[in-house]
Amino acid sequence: MQACELCEKPGGERVWSDARLRVVQVDDPGYPGFLRVIWNDHVREMTDLEPAARSHLLDVVLAVEEAQRGLLAPDKVNLASLGTLTPHIHWHVIPRFRGDPQFPDPVWAPTRGGQPRALPMPAADYRAALAGALSRRWPA
Repeated sequence: MQACELCEKPGGERVWSDARLRVVQVDDPGYPGFLRVIWNDHVREMTDLEPAARSHLLDVVLAVEEAQRGLLAPDKVNLASLGTLTPHIHWHVIPRFRGDPQFPDPVWAPTRGGQPRALPMPAADYRAALAGALSRRWPA
């Protein structure tokens, strides 16, 4: 098996995790609210997961979106599960704001010249608020 970045590294600053997956904040200065939901085991495709596991993963992705909406009030939240370069199940959950560097295009598009929107709180407080929202839904 080829080396897998998401098996070998956390993929960002840990926000919350359970036995099956982790939520991490991505170090991207253009998108300070950018999170990933990463399945812990090396699995390539959503349909490789059992139905209950798929449901749990998608429930967490949607709970992350809901928490971001409450904390940041973005104009839109982008959800993406690409995995072409990293064939390990992970979802990108990216709050978007009018005037961000690529708005209204995908974050991977050429920059249009906008400016990143700073988080309305320190990054550690953002992670703690998200962790609290997820922990209330899935207590340890």
